[in-house]
Amino acid sequence: MNQRFDNKVALVTGAASGIGLAVLTRLAQEGARVVGIDRDQEKVSDAVRAVAGDNGIALSCDVSSESAIEEAVTAAVAHFGSIDVLVNSAGIVNREKWKLHEVPVADWDAIQTVNARGAFLMMRSVIPHMLAQGGGAIVNIGSVGSFRATVTSSAYATSKGAVLMMTRAAAVDYARDNIRTNIVCPGTIRTALLDGSTPEVLAMLEARAPQGRLGEPEEVASLVAFLASDEARHINGGSYIIDGGRCAGG
Repeated sequence: MNQRFDNKVALVTGAASGIGLAVLTRLAQEGARVVGIDRDQEKVSDAVRAVAGDNGIALSCDVSSESAIEEAVTAAVAHFGSIDVLVNSAGIVNREKWKLHEVPVADWDAIQTVNARGAFLMMRSVIPHMLAQGGGAIVNIGSVGSFRATVTSSAYATSKGAVLMMTRAAAVDYARDNIRTNIVCPGTIRTALLDGSTPEVLAMLEARAPQGRLGEPEEVASLVAFLASDEARHINGGSYIIDGGRCAGG
């Protein structure tokens, strides 16, 4: 496997499972020293130990907390000296089928706080270090919901739409500072979020995908790794759907 991240440090949020874990694994395989961040200290510690050994550290952090993020980023820089790559993968969804007027305010706020505010706070904390070191790459994990709404998706789609525009704003803010910001927007990916789904639901999700299958976290990680690498050095402010062609069909 290519070693595109030798001598680079990558910080990944939501790193204990799903897409975040797949990204953490891929970047470590390609030579990065990794910082895995998640609310679940035990799971993220096990994950980092398994994929990176002594070339990684695990930090417990609630991305909705400004002080917790500042502490985590400070600890990462103190340990490794820099942060060259940031991947914002932490996120939550609403499991209840609420139309907009039915969404409890507390649930609306929780989804916006983790998905949008969390990405903002992490970027706000990491970017000064990237400025000081002369550049870096940021990849945010959005969703096909960044572009299109589905029934009962108002809270989640709003949060991921915000991440899309935040990505574009950061891209133009820091283009001349050698900091690139892009967003990857997955469709339905086979992660723990599907745990508990009935065979009928899984079959329905697979049937509506043009390729006839769900995406895998490792496929998303491959795209993230490319965008974070120097091979993508002229790609900035881009949004990349990875859904097997579903959005292409309208």
